[in-house]
Formats: sequence, structure tokens, C-alpha cells
Amino acid sequence: MGESKGSSLVHLLVILLSLVAFGFAIAAERRRSTGHIERDVTNATYCVYNSDVATGYGVGAFLFLLSSESLLMGVTKCMCFGRPLVPGGNRAWSIIYFVSSWLTFLVAEACLLAGATKNAYHTKYRGMIYAQNFSCETLRKGVFVAGAVFAVATMVLNVYYYMHFSKATSGQPAHKVANRSNSAVGMTGYA
Repeated sequence: MGESKGSSLVHLLVILLSLVAFGFAIAAERRRSTGHIERDVTNATYCVYNSDVATGYGVGAFLFLLSSESLLMGVTKCMCFGRPLVPGGNRAWSIIYFVSSWLTFLVAEACLLAGATKNAYHTKYRGMIYAQNFSCETLRKGVFVAGAVFAVATMVLNVYYYMHFSKATSGQPAHKVANRSNSAVGMTGYA
């Protein structure tokens, strides 16, 4: 009964942390920095940007998703350092979900970190008086959304990974080994 409560708590925390990361990523996408061109008294052009709050949201999403993954890997001991997994379907599925969740996690974190970094970068000044095709660099649409989508994919894969991992560590093997004391019966010969 205690392991079931532990499993439920781990599932709940992984889902909660991942959903908070998703929410921050969506908020970051909605609040991306935008800029417009201004001219100063010397007729040089420069960019003026609105609030930089999306960078904070992106970093928050990054940290919450990292916390979710760290929690799960800490509980399962990264699948390598804990109890051995019982051979069978649950072990195979837990390995598949483990690898898949790490792939989606790395993509999500890369999107969130790249988005936060790029959003924080602002073109400052352009010294030329007649700058042609001058635009204020901003983060491309969809980077934080991609991070949010991969965060949700990571959450789903982590839930399935932990479910199959729990079954593979506490379950019985698919086939039982024959009793060794009875395996020699009928093998004695008469001389």
C-alpha cells in the first residue's frame, strides 16, 4: 500500500511540475519581446524593445521541467543504479519510455533555453545613418511553443516510464525457473 501512495505522489508531482513548465512556456510565447525602430538626434537608428518578461518565463519553464525530470530520475535511480528490472514486457517498455522521455526532455530544454537566450538578446544600435532593411531582431514565433509541446510529450512519456518501471521492479518474472531439486528426477540410470 505504501508503494502505491509513493507511486501516486511521484506521478502527481511529475505531472504538476511538467504542467507548470508548459504554462510558463506558453506565457513566454505570448510575452515575447518585440521591438520597433527609433531614430536619435544624430539620425542613427536603434531598436526599442518592450518588456523582457518572456525570458523569465522561459527560464522558469526550463527549471520546472528540469525539476520534474530530476525528481523522476532520482526516484527511479535513473533506471541503472536501483533494483534490477524483471525480464519481460514491462522492462522493455520502461526502457523504450526512458529513452524516449530523455530525447523529448533534451529537445524541450534546448527550445526553452534557446528561446530564453534569444529573447534576452536585443539589437542595440546601428551606427549607419541610412541603414537599409534594418530590423529589430526578435525571437522567432513558435520556439517556446515547441518547448511547451515537448514538455507535455516528456510528461506523458515519464508517466508511462514510471508506470512500467514500477511494475518491472516489483513484479514477478514472466516465467518461473524450474525447481532445481526436481530437475534430476528420472535421470538416474540402472547399471
